[in-house]
Amino acid sequence: MKTVNILVEALPYIKKFHQKKILIKYGGHAMIDAGAMESTARDTVLLKYVGMEPIVVHGGGPEISRSMNKLGKEPKYIEGLRITDQETMDIVKMVLVGKINTEIVSKVCLHGGKGVGLSGKDSQLIKARKKAPHIFKDEKTGVEKSVDLGLVGEIESINPKIIDVLTEKGYIPIISPIGVDKNANALNLNADTVAGSISSNIKAEKLIILTDVPGILEDPSNPDTLIRKIDVKGIKELLDKGVIKGGMLPKTLTCIEAVENGVSSAHIIDGRVQHSVLLEIFTKKGIGTMITA
Repeated sequence: MKTVNILVEALPYIKKFHQKKILIKYGGHAMIDAGAMESTARDTVLLKYVGMEPIVVHGGGPEISRSMNKLGKEPKYIEGLRITDQETMDIVKMVLVGKINTEIVSKVCLHGGKGVGLSGKDSQLIKARKKAPHIFKDEKTGVEKSVDLGLVGEIESINPKIIDVLTEKGYIPIISPIGVDKNANALNLNADTVAGSISSNIKAEKLIILTDVPGILEDPSNPDTLIRKIDVKGIKELLDKGVIKGGMLPKTLTCIEAVENGVSSAHIIDGRVQHSVLLEIFTKKGIGTMITA
């Protein structure tokens, strides 16, 4: 009966989200732990088989840094932003497109899904431009300085046609966050930002960001203060109070932008929990933080 009750609880959500696009951003534990990646890939395939249209965007920052160290190149950052020269960009492409993307595609296919790997270069999916020099204050002198981040980009436009073609034919697109500029050069993009922009442009029902925290916490040091549901107004109040900071800040801003641009809801959930995607979509209580307009 327990199993039957679970299925009965899931039925309204299966009906509600039938043939709706669900964008899942793989990150954190779901990327670095083989068991977690396997579980998340299986969950993604299950969404497809119950009639939804999952699309995956993945990051890979820690893996890029590890590969740079192995190749004897030290990663350089300014206020959390990776400085990307041409040699670093070659490593970024090698890791994101050649390693992580193909691994996720393989896992999805292993569980019966039709995974297809893409980067922003394919069919000019993500057109981007070089980011302007980053302005920051020198901690010692307090003087403002600017630094060229190199081949780091910001999104100009999304061309979702290839995603629509693939999902209509039953495929699961798996996208690495590399953009292309007007001269066909590759640019390194923030994976959260890519996930948010694509979700808005494909009119996704949900944007789900997998990370390594339970969700948005009223007290970042206390997991029991998880906020299960909040609207944009409430989120902006937390931002003003400085409750949301560090690595959660870009994820939260991505969620705000997504729901303000037509995505029905955005979710920040804990990728360390087995089947967290299914728990968030198919249960009344959910598992992370749900953000609505």
